[in-house]
Amino acid sequence: ILIGGFVQLLAGFLAFRKYDHLGGAAFLTFSALWSHLVNISAGNSEGFTAGSIAFLVLNAFLIILASSFNVVLLCMTLAMELLTICFLLFTLENLPLPFEIVMLSIFSIICFYGATASLANSMFGKDLMMMGPPLFTGETSKKDTEDPPPCVCPKSHCTSGLRTIADLLNRGAVCGVPTDTVYALAASCKHPQAIEKVYRIKDRPQEKPICIFISNLDQLRAAAPPISPLLWEFMENVYPGGIGCIIKKGEWLKKLGVGAGYSRVGTQDSIMIRVPDLTVLVHLIDMTGPLAITSANPSGEVDSTHHDMVISRLGHKLEGVLCDGESDEVVASTVVNCTKIDESGITIVREGCIPVGKVMQIFESVKNR
Repeated sequence: ILIGGFVQLLAGFLAFRKYDHLGGAAFLTFSALWSHLVNISAGNSEGFTAGSIAFLVLNAFLIILASSFNVVLLCMTLAMELLTICFLLFTLENLPLPFEIVMLSIFSIICFYGATASLANSMFGKDLMMMGPPLFTGETSKKDTEDPPPCVCPKSHCTSGLRTIADLLNRGAVCGVPTDTVYALAASCKHPQAIEKVYRIKDRPQEKPICIFISNLDQLRAAAPPISPLLWEFMENVYPGGIGCIIKKGEWLKKLGVGAGYSRVGTQDSIMIRVPDLTVLVHLIDMTGPLAITSANPSGEVDSTHHDMVISRLGHKLEGVLCDGESDEVVASTVVNCTKIDESGITIVREGCIPVGKVMQIFESVKNR
């Protein structure tokens, strides 16, 4: 009896270590019953009867739960229920001894296999001994596994995933992508109709401009925009990162690769440009050219900080979502107006993940060099 209780106790603790809470609870409960059998040998039949009745009620719930767990645990709980009834009848002297021995033998075999399988599987971290499938499975879980995602959802760590999203963007699709702040909607600057679609997808007011992302400052230098040395140095200190700089717009954007989307990004006179500090997104931009970017949330709602949020909120309107897990930040980037940086300095348009104090500290450091 004591050995049986100890084995069940050990199996229960190991099951809990493997986060098998139902199996652990069952084994610990059975361990308590094994120990409770000492009451019979001690002649305390009244105490055993009261405890056994309480156990029968508890074990009935374990049977229901075990039916959706695995066959071995279900058989063990059923056998324990029958065995407890046998013990109760035995204390009342209404059960033939041979029948009790048979039931105890069956239960012992099931317990031995279940405890051994649980010990082996827990110790080696894999299913060395079969426990059997669940008898019942929830319909909702089946539905969750059967329902396909509303759009293409490749993983960001796969090269094929990046190529899939890049191909979609290059064909004029709108996709959800991770950034170094929160998730965003992206459209190729070569496709103005895709940028228009971004506005419709998130119900964004037309008067709110959309910024562009580039992969590095060398792209900007190659376009030769009329930027002062002070602004160049400021951008070199904030890129890549969570600060977007608003600068004067011009024909140089077409050299940057903005193309047909020139009139749909920024305002008539200015454009916000950002270089993200996220390797996955930088590689994607290298494959597509500059991207028109805005946060991946319905206008006026909270930002999306996980690809699941993008899929559930906007997936049915998108062609793809690049899945990268949790975002690095919970708020968007900080936006700085640099159009008059040489005359009156910079102004903060929106405080985001980079505090205003840090932005101003960077600017003062650059200006005083």
